[in-house]
Amino acid sequence: MYFTYIIRCKDDSLYTGYTSDIVRRMNEHKSGINSKYTRAKGFKKLEIYFATNTKSNAMKLECYIKKLTRNKKLSIIKNPDVLIDLIDNKYDYVIGKELEALA
Repeated sequence: MYFTYIIRCKDDSLYTGYTSDIVRRMNEHKSGINSKYTRAKGFKKLEIYFATNTKSNAMKLECYIKKLTRNKKLSIIKNPDVLIDLIDNKYDYVIGKELEALA
């Protein structure tokens, strides 16, 4: 399983990334390791993630989200179905917000 995610930093900026282990990756962001951006800006919270079966899908979605404006990213956080409706292979993704479901 692979994940594309959006996190909010302490300065209210948004960071998008992908990973094969979202729990480990969130702990890295919280600790300020393996990401210069979140080390500098500080981790506040995971806003949303999208799960998929392939690394390729996760990377493509990350690239797509990174090209969006901040307002569009905020819109996706509020209503993730907006993003799913825009992408070609929408049935390859599952929307998640809480990590407890994965633990």
